Amino acid sequence: MQVENIRVRLPSGKEVGLVDALNFCYDISDTDFQVLKTLLNSGPKTEDELAEMLHLSKASINRSVNKLVSLGFVDRVKDSSSKGGRPRYIYKPIEADRITEKISSDFKYCADLFSSTIPQELKGK
Repeated sequence: MQVENIRVRLPSGKEVGLVDALNFCYDISDTDFQVLKTLLNSGPKTEDELAEMLHLSKASINRSVNKLVSLGFVDRVKDSSSKGGRPRYIYKPIEADRITEKISSDFKYCADLFSSTIPQELKGK
């Protein structure tokens, strides 16, 4: 099963996909998700390689990898074969297990935040 096809039914009956949940918690776009998925499936890549593989502009890829790096899903490593001029970087996803742990931990944190804002009278106390 494709990760983007995973759906859960909320207590309201509404079905929500994993990408929707990631968008809510991290503001991850579909492009960001496709970049992360490509890195997880294909291994470390440069921006140019990602742009070619995903048929996206280098600017789109740059925005996505920067967001994924800032969120801690991807590491940026200077390409040792880069000679002179602007340094070239290789983007490497963190291990899939660490991504799963991070998402679980962050979702729990978000749930705890919402829970702490519920007034006592609504908690049944």
